[in-house]
Amino acid sequence: MTASARRGAFERKTRETKISAAIDLDGSGQAAIDTPLPFLSHMLEQIARHGAFDLEVHAEGDTEIDGHHTTEDVGIVLGTAFRRALGDAKGIRRYGSATLPMDETLTTVALDLCGRAFFVWRVQLPKAKVGEFDTELAAVFFEAFARSAAVNLHIRLHEGENLHHIIESCFKAFARALRDATEFDPRAPGIPSTKGTLA
Repeated sequence: MTASARRGAFERKTRETKISAAIDLDGSGQAAIDTPLPFLSHMLEQIARHGAFDLEVHAEGDTEIDGHHTTEDVGIVLGTAFRRALGDAKGIRRYGSATLPMDETLTTVALDLCGRAFFVWRVQLPKAKVGEFDTELAAVFFEAFARSAAVNLHIRLHEGENLHHIIESCFKAFARALRDATEFDPRAPGIPSTKGTLA
């Protein structure tokens, strides 16, 4: 797959949400984000900026109930768009990781674009809000993305006190790890697996 072809899009409509997403893995960090959850929008902008992906997300949802349906479905839609953009995954590094500091916070994200979904969340957060965003929804987003993108995703918090910093560092480290994993490896142009296929 050529670099110019690594784009994917997906749209999902349910009785609870209406969401569309498009991603270019070889972008420059441009973002057009519109969700009813300002903190989630801010976190999606981090993915674009620090992953160097061009990203569009438009979401409507029943946030008068709470933010769960919208956050989860954004993860599902973005994960599906990402998987489509990845295509056959020929020539990519496949693995990515980042340990990222943000003030008092230190977070590690490690992932494998293996075609098999798995999610480990080792980030202890109190049940609280950042703005109108429930802290527990961070894990909801990442789990939905991992499942839909078929990614093995591990996120671990080493240090941190400020809830905003903790969640934002998770998103930034996630973006950097994704960027590493999706980059082309000039020494390995084929499918990055001894099986000859991912999944």
